[in-house]
Amino acid sequence: MLKNPLFRRVVTNSGYLFSTTGVSAALGMLQGILVARLLGVEGYGIVGVITLFTGVVNNLVSFRMGEVVIKYVGEYTEAGEEQRAAALFKLSALVEMGASVVAFALLVLLAPLAAQYLAKDPSLANMFIVYGLVVLANLIAESSTGLLQIFDRFRPIAILGLVGNMATLVLVAIVYLLEGGLLGILLAYLTGKTVGAVGLSLIALGESGRRWGRNWWRLSLDPLKPQLPQLTRFAVSTNISASVSLITKDSELLWVSLFRGPVETGFYRLALTLTNLVQMPVSPLPQATYPELSRQAARGEWSAMRHLLRQGSFLAGGYTLAATICLIIFGKPLIAWLYSPEFLPAYPALVILLLGYLVANTFYWRRSALLALGRADYPAKVNLILAAIKMVGILLLVPRYGYLACAALLAGFYWIGSFITVWKVYTLLPRESQAA
Repeated sequence: MLKNPLFRRVVTNSGYLFSTTGVSAALGMLQGILVARLLGVEGYGIVGVITLFTGVVNNLVSFRMGEVVIKYVGEYTEAGEEQRAAALFKLSALVEMGASVVAFALLVLLAPLAAQYLAKDPSLANMFIVYGLVVLANLIAESSTGLLQIFDRFRPIAILGLVGNMATLVLVAIVYLLEGGLLGILLAYLTGKTVGAVGLSLIALGESGRRWGRNWWRLSLDPLKPQLPQLTRFAVSTNISASVSLITKDSELLWVSLFRGPVETGFYRLALTLTNLVQMPVSPLPQATYPELSRQAARGEWSAMRHLLRQGSFLAGGYTLAATICLIIFGKPLIAWLYSPEFLPAYPALVILLLGYLVANTFYWRRSALLALGRADYPAKVNLILAAIKMVGILLLVPRYGYLACAALLAGFYWIGSFITVWKVYTLLPRESQAA
């Protein structure tokens, strides 16, 4: 596989991310262990609800400008249209800044409701607002990440992620030793996230100045006017697709907490956390693969694109299968030893989730490939249909069967959604080859 220069570049770039993602995951597990032992099952669940609620609100308002930057800045750069590329990055940053301010205002308005119905404690409303400040720290983080990815600057992304996680762990450890409470833990998380996001934005602004000159931000947006409808459709499609995913699969803890309370949320959060051991080496691959797929699509090199997809599936699927077997065998003693026996009810949910991630990880490139092929609308449509089905399942099953039903619905969502989108990618590629 390493004889393929495309795949070798993907592995190298994902290696930068994984080298620190592995360390970051280990640091994240240590943070989780300290928080779980300090706050117990219920407190551990409440922390998960607050952090996830903030992320969900922010992403619902976001237009995924990082993906817009990767696709169109990449295309304009390949075509030698540097001024248009710079103008696109400027527009993306402005849109993201506006969305971040709106997201924070929405968080402030929804905090009392979230505290009452999700955390089951109205007095925690201020905790949601405090952690919500992380949204303002991420003013242009998505656009910055996309810019650094398209220019193969994966190393600073990885390093800043590591620095942020190290800062969080140190602060969480201090709170743990001082026997602090929920506020101290949230401030530790907020500080770590802020360090990573602000650093990322500063490096991206420096890279844009190096590429396009110090006054790139003064460029007119007029060159983008002919493409504005296309850009808008792409941004809206990616937002709809990702927003549906947020409601159906990325907000699992919120549904469990709403219908069953923070205790079951704590069990389910631990199960999701342990699946990170399976996702850890695979999660950087979409970031590293998408720019390569976009380049190949822009050049019309469809055979190379198919080859890259096959090799990526072989690598990701092989690792995921091995990791799944290990976690099924050693999951129970691992939970009891690291987190305490009171967290053992998380194990059945872990097993169910592993079966879903086995398929999702193997075909990790499914959405990136469709974006590169200009079909951002297709995953949005698939997710919308599956979301409607899953929502019915959540409303009918989670109030009765709790977090285990949520785990089963998520695994089923991954299986069905993966096979449909993979089929679409392979039906599109031959057509594109013929058109070329």
